[in-house]
Amino acid sequence: MAQVLEFKLPDLGEGLTEAEIVRWLVAVGDVVAIDQPVVEVETAKAMVEVPCPYGGVVTARYGEEGTELPVGAPLLTVAVGASEPAPESSPVADGGSGETSGNVLVGYGTGAPAARRRRVRPATAVVTAPVEAPVAVAEAVTDRAGPVPVISPLVRRLARQNGLDLRALDGSGRDGLILRCDVELAIERMEQAVQAPPAPTPTTATGAVTERVPLRGVRGAVADKLSRSRREIPEATCWVDADATELMAARTAANAAGGPKISLIALLARICTAALARFPELNSTVDMEAREIVRLRDVHLGFAAQTERGLVVPVVRDAQDRSAESLSAEFARLTEAGRTGTLTPGDLTGGTFTLNNYGVFGVDGSTPIINHPEAAMLGIGRIVAKPWVHDGELAIRQVVQLSLTFDHRVCDGGTAGGFLRYVADCVEQPAVLLRTL
Repeated sequence: MAQVLEFKLPDLGEGLTEAEIVRWLVAVGDVVAIDQPVVEVETAKAMVEVPCPYGGVVTARYGEEGTELPVGAPLLTVAVGASEPAPESSPVADGGSGETSGNVLVGYGTGAPAARRRRVRPATAVVTAPVEAPVAVAEAVTDRAGPVPVISPLVRRLARQNGLDLRALDGSGRDGLILRCDVELAIERMEQAVQAPPAPTPTTATGAVTERVPLRGVRGAVADKLSRSRREIPEATCWVDADATELMAARTAANAAGGPKISLIALLARICTAALARFPELNSTVDMEAREIVRLRDVHLGFAAQTERGLVVPVVRDAQDRSAESLSAEFARLTEAGRTGTLTPGDLTGGTFTLNNYGVFGVDGSTPIINHPEAAMLGIGRIVAKPWVHDGELAIRQVVQLSLTFDHRVCDGGTAGGFLRYVADCVEQPAVLLRTL
């Protein structure tokens, strides 16, 4: 006789209240161990695997891939103590005895040692009827044969809506990742093969509509956060052009000397932390309920990164204590995690100041929206050769535009201008930075 336990989507933390199913990792009839990941979900923060706290046989799954579920909704049911034996290659970690590890920490696994696992009380069971065999329970979703290298739920949905089998596609992304352009090209070829006329374009009062993109996941989180920032923060922007020739030369010389390579963004981050030590007003947040400006000791430096899932802002912890080499390594780690979709919620929260290098897009300037609840953001434009007066003579120099968007509640223009001028001085004369080390 078996006891059927229902596993619900757990509280994801960080204020997240829903998640979208990206990929099921188990099928109905599979034997699962305690703490084994059973489903991959996408939240507004990151892509995470959800571990199941029960060990036993999966009897039902709820929700197709691409379905958004609220916290507390059923994910699957597990028959604990079912007669179906576990394969030798994947033991059930005491699942047959009805044990559970208790907590489920999304993105990190439950990780409870066997000695601390507790027995499930009968009151936690939502179905107490005997289960003769796991195959007798109807499966709630259709199985997929084998993993498909797709990250974006939008790509899966687009393929599903057009009757396209993703397993037949070769992805053009990193490690064979199937991108939206791959699906769109395959759909176009299908239409050409059958010589189907184009579908009628829906119209609205404002004109033709080509697509409706749901504001969910990362895109929805960005929309909510930027809208709140624009509503609550009275922001202002100041900017200055700086001669970055000496900074570029210093980086080249440092990297030529051997040892770990130093990235340009790491040098700019080091300059930022030195500037924030002089102007701590900009490393703060505003508590309007208490009517206080809360100045922060540590600099947790966020940096804007564009990924296939949209804009994300990973955070380098305790940037004020890191060397240029350490900053380079951490920027590289977080950037790679962003590209592969493996950033955790902890990697994306808790920033106190943001560095935005929009020069990688080939533009000179921008007026970005502050990453709420922070108080400021430093923008870096492209570094490009321009005519410049140097030592009283016209010369071709490497010039960059620096911009600072700041919360006018935490400081006035004099403080913001002083911060930006100090950053520009360090860019133009890197030796200035040595006086702060």
